[in-house]
Amino acid sequence: MKKRLYEIIFEADTPAGKYFDLALLAAILISILVVILDSVAHIHQRFSQYFLVIEWTVTVVFTLEYLARIWLVKKPWSYIFSFYGLIDLFSLLPTFLGLFIGGGGASLMVIRMLRFLRIFRVLKLSHYSRAGRIIITAIGNSKEKLFVFILFVVSLATIIGTMMYLIEGEESGFNDIPTGIYWAIVTLTTVGYGDISPMTAVGQFFSSVVMLLGYAIIAVPTGIVTAGILKEKHRQNTQVCQKCLLDQHEDDANYCKRCGENLIMN
Repeated sequence: MKKRLYEIIFEADTPAGKYFDLALLAAILISILVVILDSVAHIHQRFSQYFLVIEWTVTVVFTLEYLARIWLVKKPWSYIFSFYGLIDLFSLLPTFLGLFIGGGGASLMVIRMLRFLRIFRVLKLSHYSRAGRIIITAIGNSKEKLFVFILFVVSLATIIGTMMYLIEGEESGFNDIPTGIYWAIVTLTTVGYGDISPMTAVGQFFSSVVMLLGYAIIAVPTGIVTAGILKEKHRQNTQVCQKCLLDQHEDDANYCKRCGENLIMN
């Protein structure tokens, strides 16, 4: 029975596993929809009792799933402190913590915050979607390249912001270097709030160069993640290691490449 449950809960290459994932996806979407609708005053007043029943039903389902995952893996603490384990835990806490907080003043504000913190269950979507897992894995495998890229952008924004501070000065609203860096980040990302802008001809020319540079910079992380996604799409093996929970294995893998655990359960 334990082997069968493990295949259903942790695997996605069996009919039962797919139906399990689809059922949990539906529960997550319903829960998120309830949180969103509950924020509308007139809907909350009319359907709050129904929302409460739905919320507790979903919470009980998620709790049983969370406990089952802890029971099925060989090293429970590995799952509990894993990325998805923490997401699963945090998605349960708001509902349960609401039971221990009384009414009145600040307590009502805390309850309101806890209720809407449930929206973070959207992070669970990637846990039950193979496409979501591919994206998460691709980003994780590209973290060194992305870190170097972000470091480069921060350095570039610091240089540009300092230069803009020297070019424009306080007369144009660039009161200090941090303000210049803020302008540089807004301009490089092509957001352009318009709350601060260069006034001199030199500053406007320089800002035009920064804008064009911003388009080139945006393409870099997209290319890095896309390359990672294309690489991960070739991995069709959905086996999850029962010991270390790694799910990035080759198609013909029989043993976990991280800890050596047998992927074919006895």
